Amino acid sequence: MLDFITVNTHSSIRVLDERVIYIDPFRLTSAPHDADIILITHSHFDHFSPEDIGRAMKEDTLLVCPKSMDEADGLGLTVMKVGPQESFEAGGISFETVPAYNKLKPFHPKSNGWVGYIIHSREHGDIYIAGDTDITDENSQVKCRIAMLPIGGTYTVNAEKAAKLANIIRPEFVVPVHYGSVVGKPEDADTFKKNVDSDITVVCLAES
Repeated sequence: MLDFITVNTHSSIRVLDERVIYIDPFRLTSAPHDADIILITHSHFDHFSPEDIGRAMKEDTLLVCPKSMDEADGLGLTVMKVGPQESFEAGGISFETVPAYNKLKPFHPKSNGWVGYIIHSREHGDIYIAGDTDITDENSQVKCRIAMLPIGGTYTVNAEKAAKLANIIRPEFVVPVHYGSVVGKPEDADTFKKNVDSDITVVCLAES
């Protein structure tokens, strides 16, 4: 089930679709150099890691990141800058961006233009990677088959609120991320699963 998706650790995700897609590579344990496209949600160290981008990238990898991330320009890759609520065809995939921000906490201001992504996969359906966010008007409108939501709290929604978001957008599958290493506890996945409606399948992929 969802064997084309790997959660390496935290919010470090690899999707094997028509292209090899990485989202926020972090703490990779090998250097496969197989990324066709790398999607970065924002500039915090646990989401934008030049060292891990170096492990994932190959010569023609496309790096996609928010417009505010000037630090991405020095990595020797073709860089595509994106803003929230835009749609793109690039790197052999179709995707759109969803605003990712905190409503009360100071860590992820909406004004930064940081994003989550919806990958439009012809084989697997729409895959939503939320990034670091609270429940917002924008992400409450997301339609997708697979949702990957942060659950660790502190900087994002916690397990209970992430479950609430899952129950609002109602994907077929939901994968918890952003817990058990930098922030959050492994047990948060149990709390999340307990609070997600029974007709939504929770799939825990995060490596311990």
